[in-house]
Amino acid sequence: MAETPGVNEPTLDEQIAAYQREFRDLDPQVEQIVSALSRLNRRMNVAYGRQTAALGISSSDWEVLKALVLAGDPYRMGPSDLAKRLGLTPAAMTHRIDRMVGEGLVTRERDESNRVRVIVELTVEGREKWLEAMRMATVFEEDLLQDLSPEDRTALGDVLTRLLRRVEHAQPDAGGRLSDLD
Repeated sequence: MAETPGVNEPTLDEQIAAYQREFRDLDPQVEQIVSALSRLNRRMNVAYGRQTAALGISSSDWEVLKALVLAGDPYRMGPSDLAKRLGLTPAAMTHRIDRMVGEGLVTRERDESNRVRVIVELTVEGREKWLEAMRMATVFEEDLLQDLSPEDRTALGDVLTRLLRRVEHAQPDAGGRLSDLD
């Protein structure tokens, strides 16, 4: 639903009531959970986008930086591996890498052991941007979860991971992420 400036999104209760009015078979408990997760995800993405923008990087840059960090030291991957991990076409990945090389976030070099292969590597500046984004995200996430006890956090994490695994099993090609739970 596109939002118009000055027009508020309905509350969850209002949304569920409207859905029930139009679709009588709706389970309001399920709809509350799914709608709350959807709204939370959207708002968290906006918050993270603002944080990365404040650092001078895009959310898509962040995804590449994260993938390289997850690859482990020396923070290198081939462009096709990055594209698969991020669910991108090779052309889109090439465009993204070109831009990030220009911004000094990554380098792209020929693999010395196989001159046909290209390696994308995180730069010191790219790693610093990633670390600063993580610092900012940690503050936001701690604030988000401040009202949950450690036990609640554990239970919520377990439930959400089970739901994620169910979706990944049912839709293994959704989002291009097959094995990570981030």
